[in-house]
Amino acid sequence: MPPRWRFLDHPGPIPFAHQGGASDFPENTMRAFQHAVDLGYRYIETDVHATLDGILVAFHDDTLDRVTDRRGVIGELRWADISQARVGDGDDRIPRLEDLLGTWPDVRVNIDPKHDASVTPLVEVLTRTVAFDRVCIGAFSGRRLARFRRLTQNRVCTSMGPTEVARLRASSYGVPVGRFAPACACAQVPARAARMPLADRRFVDAAHRRDLQVHVWTINDADEMGRLLDLGVDGIMTDRPAVLKEVLERRQAWA
Repeated sequence: MPPRWRFLDHPGPIPFAHQGGASDFPENTMRAFQHAVDLGYRYIETDVHATLDGILVAFHDDTLDRVTDRRGVIGELRWADISQARVGDGDDRIPRLEDLLGTWPDVRVNIDPKHDASVTPLVEVLTRTVAFDRVCIGAFSGRRLARFRRLTQNRVCTSMGPTEVARLRASSYGVPVGRFAPACACAQVPARAARMPLADRRFVDAAHRRDLQVHVWTINDADEMGRLLDLGVDGIMTDRPAVLKEVLERRQAWA
């Protein structure tokens, strides 16, 4: 039976190019995303912040300082200023989310809204670009996810927030935890949390019993990719898309 969410409808484990493949190119740049698409990736992952004038940009940090030649808090700067920043040592610019969605209309995008101020602009962009079926929204804030789900009336695929992940983990030990939100379609988690295994077979089985997928981030080692695939995880996010592709090809699981 195909999954309820079109975003998750993929024949085999889903390979995600995390930030486009941040080990190979400057993170969250059009060049990184293009490289992933050229490798055959149909899924990319990115983060978004809203500028002072409400433009959503694909960028991880709150500030420009770490990876660009400019300084300042994104939420306190206008797009006209941010668009002039260069990422890394080359001429890469910070893209808008709308640029990603428009450039590769067949690619699906996993989006992490990094700030509460990004939620309403995110809903507006997805509505304007008719992209509800092309995205999955994940965040470290349960409150942010709840607001997004409410604004989109549970019509967009979302991953679990931290409390939901903890409840799913508890259910894997037989603790009754009730139902999850209607738009909660997957658990996107690290392999370990607080030095303890999180994405283990018990957790994966508990998710699958509830028809939830498990996607693990951010995995850059080929052996670890193989170990997780052996556990039955449904997706892997990586900064090294060529490595993950090779692992899946060896298993005849690249699609």
